[in-house]
Amino acid sequence: MPTEITITTLYAALLGYGFGSIPFGLILAKLAGKGDIRQQGSGNIGATNVLRTGSKELAAATLLLDLLKGFVPVFLAKLWFPEDMGWTALFAVLGHCFPVWLAFKGGKGVATNAGVAFGMLWPLGAIYAATWLGLLAITRISSLAGMAAVVATAIAAWFMDVRTFAIVMTLIAVLVLWLHRENIKRLMAGTEPKVGQK
Repeated sequence: MPTEITITTLYAALLGYGFGSIPFGLILAKLAGKGDIRQQGSGNIGATNVLRTGSKELAAATLLLDLLKGFVPVFLAKLWFPEDMGWTALFAVLGHCFPVWLAFKGGKGVATNAGVAFGMLWPLGAIYAATWLGLLAITRISSLAGMAAVVATAIAAWFMDVRTFAIVMTLIAVLVLWLHRENIKRLMAGTEPKVGQK
């Protein structure tokens, strides 16, 4: 992730943002006749809120597509402009969290960041998935599992001595934690809902 901004940097950022900003949760919910997901549950466009519509299949499809919109642009950037791949990764998550199509009000970046991690380096993706799924199975608290996965992967990237990926994952971790600030308050108060709860 070089500090010098070039035309390739712009392409890399646009690639990531373009994919990341596709609101799959909103689109799928509307196509399935579930209405505007932003008017339901937490108002989030991610898989956890889609699950609150009562459709596990719809939530699973949202999760997969949100993951792919992080993985695909990073994978393409690795082929087309590897030196600027970090920008693609960062902007894929920014696109999901702040999509221009939805007045910059999107999701919280957990699933898209999982895809980014797999796209950058598969061991990072494996650490992300193991932390996320493992903690989710134990606690059934989606926000806690997601935040733990983001932080664990950022730490792992520094230990693996992949500086570019470590910087990107650290920046994303800070963003994801900030977007989860209300969840953190509820976790501290013991009122954070578990998966499947309204």
